[in-house]
Amino acid sequence: MAASQSDSPPLFDLPVRPDFTLEAGIMREGLAPVAGLDEAGRGPLAGPVVAAAVILDRDRIPEGLDDSKRLSAEEREALAGQIFDAALAVSVASLCAGSIDGSNILKASLEAMRRALDGLCLRPAYALADGRDIPPGLPCPCRAVIKGDQRSQSIAAASIVAKVVRDRMMVRTGTLMPHYGFDSHVGYATERHRSAILAHGPVVRLHRMSFSPFKPSLDEGSPVEELPIPAE
Repeated sequence: MAASQSDSPPLFDLPVRPDFTLEAGIMREGLAPVAGLDEAGRGPLAGPVVAAAVILDRDRIPEGLDDSKRLSAEEREALAGQIFDAALAVSVASLCAGSIDGSNILKASLEAMRRALDGLCLRPAYALADGRDIPPGLPCPCRAVIKGDQRSQSIAAASIVAKVVRDRMMVRTGTLMPHYGFDSHVGYATERHRSAILAHGPVVRLHRMSFSPFKPSLDEGSPVEELPIPAE
């Protein structure tokens, strides 16, 4: 297995939108297919971290792929549908709040990316992962790409899929616990979310108890609500 490596883009040298240059260069070296890896949900106070792995068909790359944070919710939803239709393989994995609390958010994010890559129906010869860190235990060589979702179309596609899937999960959670407003903030630390936490307490198995402000409040004996289990 080739040694993994990390790279950083030259200052002011990011493309306007991601392209297929990194993937094409790797494929010219005989390493194909190439998978893109990214995650969504490192910052929220609640919910899982979700990762996606995507192997694009270079002849059917959806137009408009970009860092999911630079797209509207409507654009992400439309592109996610196109990615699922046109990609050679797509896989999604998540780690819950309890798993995040049991290690830390970085380790949980990298483990989610590893699981997503391992779940692909097509075995990749190489992977491109967004960020500075390479997930441990991958079955193929990998390069960590800083701002990868703005450089690589494969990583951008994974960014979009991970974000859309996580948002859908949190919106569904919002139907079970409407007083927290998860359908609007999807777990991030908005004023509405913080006010709901003060009023109702954190939710076991949903809020990340290792994140501030939960651990201090739990030590002081604040109320903790149970996550309801929907009927089959």
